[in-house]
Amino acid sequence: MMEAKKSNIITVGALISLIIVIAVARIFLKLSRAFFLIAGAGIAAILAIFIWVFVQYHRNNRGRLMESNSVSNGRELQLGFSFLRRVAGVPTKFRYKELEMATNNFQSMIGEGASASVYKGKLDDDTLVAVKRITAEQHGEKEFKAEVAAIASAQHINLVRLLGYCCVVGGPKFLVYEFIQNGSLDSWIFPHGSKYSSLQGCLPWELRYSVTIDIAKALAYLHHDCRSKILHLDVKPENILLDENFRAIVTDFGLSKLMGKNESRVIMSVHGTRGYLAPEWLLENGICEKSDIYSYGMVVLEIIGGRRNVRLMEDDEERYWSYFPRIVSEKERQGKLMEIVDERLVRNGGIDERQVRLLVHVALWCIQEDPKLRPSMACVVEMLEGHVVVDKPPETEMIIVDLLSMDHNPIIDHIRVKNAALTTSKVEIERPSTSNCSLSVSILSGR
Repeated sequence: MMEAKKSNIITVGALISLIIVIAVARIFLKLSRAFFLIAGAGIAAILAIFIWVFVQYHRNNRGRLMESNSVSNGRELQLGFSFLRRVAGVPTKFRYKELEMATNNFQSMIGEGASASVYKGKLDDDTLVAVKRITAEQHGEKEFKAEVAAIASAQHINLVRLLGYCCVVGGPKFLVYEFIQNGSLDSWIFPHGSKYSSLQGCLPWELRYSVTIDIAKALAYLHHDCRSKILHLDVKPENILLDENFRAIVTDFGLSKLMGKNESRVIMSVHGTRGYLAPEWLLENGICEKSDIYSYGMVVLEIIGGRRNVRLMEDDEERYWSYFPRIVSEKERQGKLMEIVDERLVRNGGIDERQVRLLVHVALWCIQEDPKLRPSMACVVEMLEGHVVVDKPPETEMIIVDLLSMDHNPIIDHIRVKNAALTTSKVEIERPSTSNCSLSVSILSGR
């Protein structure tokens, strides 16, 4: 840029100098032969300068055009490369500034947990994304990237796609997922919906049934068809999204654990959400894919009943905990399963009672306290699709009512503590401010 400016100054200076020389020669030499020689040489020099300027102008224009095309092609190549990475399932490493701009400085929160928050955003190519900001320091950057790579390689129609990630040195880590239009399942099965979504409705029975199959297929894929077995460890309605066709999409692998094909169990600290945690979390015998199956069974019961499995009830005399799986088990023995179905669905009609019975039996098999009695997720898919006969599940004691929900609270006085095969000792673990936690554990009988 500076060289071009210097060249222009020299050119203009030369032209002015030649014109001055010709003018001076005219004054002093009149119309003599010497004047004409000087004038001819000056005009030739001026013409040469104009030709040189013309050539330089076109050369510079061509250079600018080539540079512009190069930049444009570079951008197209970058976009194409980014597109190919996404198609191939390779996660993109985003810069923090990109995510900050995409989420408008993290303004639109659409979800929150004990160790992470989720924000809606839009990338430069207008792709809508959900950006998960992880604040808990669960593992280092190397382990985080290894887990990201494993999760991104899991490609299934019922699993949310991981588009990329971001690591801030000494700060939070970010996971960038595709944005799913209809929000989480809890907004569509519970009467009060979700506090982070304006979407709310009552999901029809046929869609609820198909959602249970979708979830089962996603978990079966994670457990059986991935190179490294992936345990979700936090299966709950809030972590199941519904797309524009109300197909279930399992999300949130923030608590996932990778297992080698030769590993049968892993030992790790308690993770997950109260009301969905399997008993083996507390027995320190290690966890496996059967822990996800227990959580799946609890979710299926909530889909059927349109209510939380554990909730606080009040009447004129007392307050007590209502444990839905025990109610379902009793109604199943009495042959009154339609009484446990979401009353909003019952009012609308069109419920297939055979499907209700099938779902209840599958759910009760999944929540057996003995992990060995629980079917695999591949078997659950076969059951729900009618390829396998589902036997009546054995009765379970349901000793542990709400595995990690009971704290030091006067309400517990209304709950009958039961000493069964397990000891009555209480496992004390720090309780975070949200439901994703590890809490005090009581051995309780359901009500």
